[in-house]
Amino acid sequence: MSSVYKKVCPDCASSMRVRNSVGMSELLREVYLECTNVSCGATFGAHLEITSRLSPPAIANPAIKLPDAPAAMRRRAKGASTDDSQMDIDDLLEAEDQHQDKDQEQQ
Repeated sequence: MSSVYKKVCPDCASSMRVRNSVGMSELLREVYLECTNVSCGATFGAHLEITSRLSPPAIANPAIKLPDAPAAMRRRAKGASTDDSQMDIDDLLEAEDQHQDKDQEQQ
């Protein structure tokens, strides 16, 4: 497996290539990277981990339990504005749930 990874070498700032990767689990891969600058030749180990869902799957694997991504991450993934002053519907619902929980605790 060889592909260009959109991360630059921390030593010479050239692009890096994925030299190899090994699946550690359904959500985690260990990745081996190499600098594409032959004069540099640096190699690195990294982990690529799936940590949250940006959108729900059409066919969910019941064995996989992932939280929904925060609204700011979903906006960044869509290339939308990172203006966090306006809440999205998930944030509004979460805030409403927290408000109701506080009201129940006070009763």
